[in-house]
Amino acid sequence: MNSKTIAWLLVATLLSGLSGCKKKRAEKNKQEVAVTTVDSTQIDATVVDLALFDEKANNFKIQEVDFDYLTTKSKFSFKNKREDLDNANINLRVKKDSLIWFSVTALGFEVARGLISPREITVLDKFHKDYYTYDYAELSRRFQFDLSYPLLQSLIVGDLPAPRRANQPLYRKDGAILLRQLSDRLTLDNYFGESSGKLEHVLATQPFSQNTLKLDYADLKNLNGYLFPYATSIRLDSRPAPDQPFEPTEIEIKHSRVEVMNNNPGFPFAIPASYERR
Repeated sequence: MNSKTIAWLLVATLLSGLSGCKKKRAEKNKQEVAVTTVDSTQIDATVVDLALFDEKANNFKIQEVDFDYLTTKSKFSFKNKREDLDNANINLRVKKDSLIWFSVTALGFEVARGLISPREITVLDKFHKDYYTYDYAELSRRFQFDLSYPLLQSLIVGDLPAPRRANQPLYRKDGAILLRQLSDRLTLDNYFGESSGKLEHVLATQPFSQNTLKLDYADLKNLNGYLFPYATSIRLDSRPAPDQPFEPTEIEIKHSRVEVMNNNPGFPFAIPASYERR
């Protein structure tokens, strides 16, 4: 796979995702990508000294976006040590918990189109006339970080990367409200604004590798009665191998238009017979 296609695939992967797992292959992914199975019963010693936050007494409620279908027109910038893409255009069409379609254009031409299902991600490289299909376990190995539908969905709508369970407490930390979720393979620190109840920052850490994914949400605007982040900053720090230094990948997403709708906007996608699988 050439470096430009790797860049498009990584951008598409990090931009895209929905919650949910289906059938046997998805169940296998749930075992390998641990963020979908966060264990709320584990106790983390680092929160012992934090003050518990009484959400009932403070009339606090976590705010998440409710929708059937969602479309966006957006810009993104992507940078790592091999690629530097600035202000590319992407259109997204989302069916909540089921499907996401995207189209990437540059200089007025469509260069990539993709379809994400709960099982896999397929990307058409329209410049080189070929395509790529990956499941989440394979992508996690490729990018040295546990990628999953719920984690990736939060990049678009700013909701929790993993569902909160009933016995997961909230804490006060650094002027925000913290929800910590733990598993053997991933720690999620979710920070909310106290007055808004909206997720503002996520730090996902793999304990065994110390690879991290940081999400920051800004430019919150009203969207059908919900707060929606029109700007997202993403930084992935991962090691290609245990004995190598961390390599940063940075992405900036800015939505110029977001629409919530009840009717299906359409998800046109077909692999041309002339395209080769890579």
